Formats: sequence, structure tokens, C-alpha cells
Amino acid sequence: MNFHLQSSLPKPNCLNCTVSQERRRTLIDSETGSEHLIELAFSILAADFAYLADEIARAERGGGTIVHVDVMDGHFVPNITFGPPVVKAIRPITKLPLDCHLMVENPDAFIADFAEAGADMISVHQEVCRHLHRTLQLIEQHGVQPAVVINPATPVETLVEILPMVHHVLVMSVNPGFGGQQFLPLALDKIAQLAELREATGLNFRIEVDGGVAHDTVARVVEAGADMLVAGSAVFSPGKTERNARELLKLARAASPASEKGRIATKSRTSGAKAPQQMKRLRHG
Repeated sequence: MNFHLQSSLPKPNCLNCTVSQERRRTLIDSETGSEHLIELAFSILAADFAYLADEIARAERGGGTIVHVDVMDGHFVPNITFGPPVVKAIRPITKLPLDCHLMVENPDAFIADFAEAGADMISVHQEVCRHLHRTLQLIEQHGVQPAVVINPATPVETLVEILPMVHHVLVMSVNPGFGGQQFLPLALDKIAQLAELREATGLNFRIEVDGGVAHDTVARVVEAGADMLVAGSAVFSPGKTERNARELLKLARAASPASEKGRIATKSRTSGAKAPQQMKRLRHG
């Protein structure tokens, strides 16, 4: 089956429409000159599929810099959504990176297809990968940025050995399978733990959060340490998508520690000695 998406809207006239340097420029704070660590990954699961190209363009104009694609197989989660043909159809209509979140029982069987379709990032669940290290290697071998996901009941400690391999860690703040669920506050501790671990070890993986991220929860998520925010229901709404995206991103960046001059630099100078001890403690209890 072939999909062809065409937008009736004018193409966004903004610098954040490319993946590399132009996208980087949009993450620069005009006042402090520092890079914004906060990005909005708008989830097309909540979009109007009949006008998907237009929906993506609206969210992009609102400041979204990542297209989040929730892939569900009806087995690992109780829902069925997108496959590689949809990713292939989206690829020509946006230059933003496609972030494919595989909620499937056997991700290894689909990595090549999603990579060929145009995925820029592929995340897989720790809970379903028998050989997580090998699966992450497979993603990287296909020229895609690898990422790992943990469900609400999965502890951060299960990821310690593979953190140097990943582009980002996705923390689920709902149980996966459906959009529009309420945010689970227990995710905040996981986000904070990952942020502390990233700082202590000197690693540069991103922290993504998915589930219930909305105008009333986004500040807490960012304050805990998340820097890639997946939002669907809070963004896509008839006639309000662009404004919703812009307002959500504004709230998120206002809550970001990166907006406080010198805070990140000060913390990094004082945390270098913690890395070996913390890695050892997490590995050996």
C-alpha cells in the first residue's frame, strides 16, 4: 500500500525546518547565547490523519522540532497504529527528524524497514529486548540514532550498561498503548535520576518523556531534567495546534535550568568526581 501526503498549507518559513545546523540555530537562547536543551516532539498519534501533512506543518510552525511516531503492534501494547509505509509517506513532507518509538514485541524484525523508510531515531523498550545491547547496535548499524524506553514499573538501574550507546532515554509517564492518559508523577523520580546520572558520568544522552505532558505538567517534567518532550493531545486541536505548541514550548523553556545563566556550568565543574563512584554503586548495588 502506498501513501501520499500533500499539504494545502504554505511551507513553514522558519529556520527549524532542517535537521542539522539550521535546527541547531533555533535552539539558541537569544539573551544568554546558550543552547536550549528543550525540544518539543509532537506526537502525530493525536493528529487528524485525514490532514496529516497540514497537522505536521502547523505543529512545526508552533516550534516543534521533532516528529514523534508511536508504533504499536497490538501485542506489546493493546493498540495498532503506524508501520513503515506511513513513515515513508511523512519523510518527504518535513525536514524535521522522525523519532520512531517502537512499542512492538520483536523490534529487531522492524528496524531495517523503519530505517529505510526514513526514521532518524528509533527507540526500543528495555522490557521486550532479550539482547538490548545487540538491538541498539543494530539500530546504529542502519545509520539511525538508537534510544531506549522504560515503562513506569521499570527501574533506571536496568539501563546503566547501555547508556553510553544511546542518543536518548525515553521515560514513559503513562503505561503505553493509548494517547490522552493522565501523567504519572512517579516518572519525575526516574527523570531526575537519569539527569543526575548523566551529569555524574559525563554522558550526553538526552532525556525524553512521553505521556500526559501538557500545559499543567510540563514545568515539573522539565525541572526534573527532561529535554525532549513528547506531546500529542496537548498540541493537536482544531484551529489551535500552532498556538498550543508555541505555548507549551514557552512554558517548558521558562522552567528549564538552562535558562539560568551559569547554572549548568557551575554544576558540571563540581560533579566530575562523582562519576566512577555512582556507576560502581549502580552496577553493584
